[in-house]
Amino acid sequence: MENRLNGPARWMLGQLADLRAVPALSRIARAEQARELLQPNPVQQNHHVHLVEALDWLVRAQDATPDDGIARGFSLIWNPYFRESGWQPSYPETTGYIIPTLYTAARWRAQAELASRATRAALWEIEVQLPSGAVQGGVIGQTAGPAIFNTGQVMLGWVAALEETGRDVFEHALRRAANFLVSVEHGGEWTQCNSQFARSDTTAYNARTAWALAEAGQVLHEPRYSSCAARILRRVAAAQHDNGWFPDCCLNDAEHPLLHTIAYAMRGLLEGGRVLQDDRLLRAAARTGRAIQEVVRPDGWIAGRLDAKWRAVAPYSCLTGDAQMVNNWLRLAAITGDKTWLEKIEPVLTFLKQRQNSSSPIGGVRGAIAGSSPLYGEYGRYEMLSWATKFFADALMRDTSARTGLSLPAIARLA
Repeated sequence: MENRLNGPARWMLGQLADLRAVPALSRIARAEQARELLQPNPVQQNHHVHLVEALDWLVRAQDATPDDGIARGFSLIWNPYFRESGWQPSYPETTGYIIPTLYTAARWRAQAELASRATRAALWEIEVQLPSGAVQGGVIGQTAGPAIFNTGQVMLGWVAALEETGRDVFEHALRRAANFLVSVEHGGEWTQCNSQFARSDTTAYNARTAWALAEAGQVLHEPRYSSCAARILRRVAAAQHDNGWFPDCCLNDAEHPLLHTIAYAMRGLLEGGRVLQDDRLLRAAARTGRAIQEVVRPDGWIAGRLDAKWRAVAPYSCLTGDAQMVNNWLRLAAITGDKTWLEKIEPVLTFLKQRQNSSSPIGGVRGAIAGSSPLYGEYGRYEMLSWATKFFADALMRDTSARTGLSLPAIARLA
């Protein structure tokens, strides 16, 4: 119908749509913003309550979709991109790396249903795998173009599903995806088939995809995959500044990258270095980890964007990046045995817990982690995000393991 409207009418509809996106018009957004400003959420020293709420939200996010994928998130306001509020469509990328979280949580909570959900999600990822072996960018319903990063994240889920179930179908999907990644690598770079929803020339965060390819090389005993992963990771490490900062490592601003994408690059180097037994990559990850430790405020706040001198250039915190950094520091402590990596864990986790509403009557809100704090911050504005909640749950399980000495083999698989 809109296509048949004249120019002024289309403009008027656009203005009305913009008004629908005003946070003040959303009862849920108003309530969450008031709570954020006036009444911080209660913090439990024991991680259990926070973990259960986060996992229950991920379950609801899967149930909210018409398939076995996991919803991208939950919008507190009318979202002009998705043209609705509430639950969003299934997101292949983040569903991929939520799979290891569900398998690990199934053992943590002795709840077999979570493992069943993980397997269903992994099988669904095969249903939507592209003929090339790649995984699409964006959510279901958007143009299904291949995306390097998204492919790597789903591969991490298939690695976990293969190890958990031993089913050949996951090996086949993993191999197809790995072959795709190798086929489009040139000189230690992936310059084509990057997501159409982000800049294609600032993708140092593809280090995390290289980690997935290294895992595939190890699991499938395929040296080609390992060699390709090593080339990608060494190129990222070579470009890293002496102070640990990565150039060209953001979705949209190479000079002021998101903590989220910095943490992706760091994790790729860390885990890729572990799998490939390359100490140079581990040292590169450690340089970034130390630098970010230095910019954590006493209350656990970290700027959502940082410049090349690690100065804050955003007035909000990217909660996804915060949770990722907790995981990164915990992994560094586990891999190196250096307990100084644990020094910033408690304040950052406490900061995150304060931003988890565990009592909301709204299922899309209760237990989730938002994109930004404050909610109006640029990253995931007024959205509860599946990947933020996933990384938060991972951090809680990892920290509990580190504090109690409880050994759970699946903890190392958390992606």
